Parts: sequence; structure tokens; C-alpha cells
Amino acid sequence: MKKLGLYLVFLFLSLNLLGQNKPFWDEIKAFRTADSIAPPKDGMVLFIGSSSFRYWKTVQDDFHNPMILNRAFGGATLLDMIAYQEDIVLKFHPKKIVIYCGENDIASAETVTPEMVFDRFKTFYATLRSKFPDTPIVYVSIKPCILRWAMKDRMMATNALIQDYLKLQKDAVFVSIWDEMLENGMPKKNIFREDNLHMNANGYAIWIKALEPIVNH
Repeated sequence: MKKLGLYLVFLFLSLNLLGQNKPFWDEIKAFRTADSIAPPKDGMVLFIGSSSFRYWKTVQDDFHNPMILNRAFGGATLLDMIAYQEDIVLKFHPKKIVIYCGENDIASAETVTPEMVFDRFKTFYATLRSKFPDTPIVYVSIKPCILRWAMKDRMMATNALIQDYLKLQKDAVFVSIWDEMLENGMPKKNIFREDNLHMNANGYAIWIKALEPIVNH
């Protein structure tokens, strides 16, 4: 019995440590705490994905829509979205799901191909469709940016694969913001923060224009 007790203590500590070491775990725990204090209403427009959504602190005001729930986190990849899908989307009852993710998959390694990112997206999409068969799903294309411009070919190829796939899906929309963020074939310089990766208000203005007819209708 003593050995069993020690084993259970060791197992508990190991699992707790494992949870603490998971990427973005603190953000997920913060979501859980927020949801336990004030459970989100049914019928929200759910924004999920990586930091381009996470930094969008004015998203409710920008769309004049208090029913937007932002559950984007860290520098999430689609693999991270799959890992935390229960906390960020599956436990809710959204009216629409808006996704921005895939850019960090491409940026994670030169060996990550558009086909690999596409397969990850299809895996995540299949789970969403199984849980929400009739909920509109909106995918915002991978954006161009100055910092990652050398990756543009893989990003554009990934966008093309996902766009062609969503054309064949029910209640699915692909929103391209790629061309609108370019000027003379290069990323606009005045739409990014100093890191040349994340957007400033000028950048988000482009996204608002592209998404407003979809988010609020």
C-alpha cells in the first residue's frame, strides 16, 4: 500500500508538471478561469487562432459587436489549436467560428510544407464540423508581413490549398486579406508594429473591412 501511495503521488506530480510545461498552458488556464467566473453566452461569434487575433483587443468595438468572444492564444499553430480544441471552441455554442491560424506553422520550420499545414487544417476542420455541423466557419487567409516575407511562397501555397478546399464545404468562407496588405507587390510598411510581424490599427482596418460583412451578418 505504501508503494502504491508513493506511486500515485509521483504520478500526480508528474502529470501536474507535464501540464505546466505545455506550450501556452498559462493562457489556457486563464481562459478556464475567465469562463468559470463568467460563462460565455450561447450564440457568440468565436475568434480563435494565433497572435494576430490575440492582439486584437478592440475587436468587439471595431465590429460594434459585444457578442464576439476572442479565444486566440500565444503564437499558436494548428497543432496547438487541436491540442486545446476543447478549451477554445468545442465547449462553446457559437453562432460563427472565425479562424486565423497557419502562419506560425509555416514559420516554425523550413521543412513544414503547405501540404502539411493543409492536412493539419483539415484535421481541425473535421473536428469542428463533427461538433458543429451547421455553424458557419470563416478562415482568414495567412497574412503577408515584412518579417516573414521570405516565406511568402509557402504561405501563398497554403492559402490556395485551404481556399480550394473550403469552396467545396458547406457554410464555410475563405477571406483573403493577402492582396489588400500589399503595395507594389510588397507588404505595406505602415500597417505593422515595430516587430514587422504584428499589425497596428492600420493593419486591422484592412481586416475589419474584409470581415465586417461576414462577422455581423
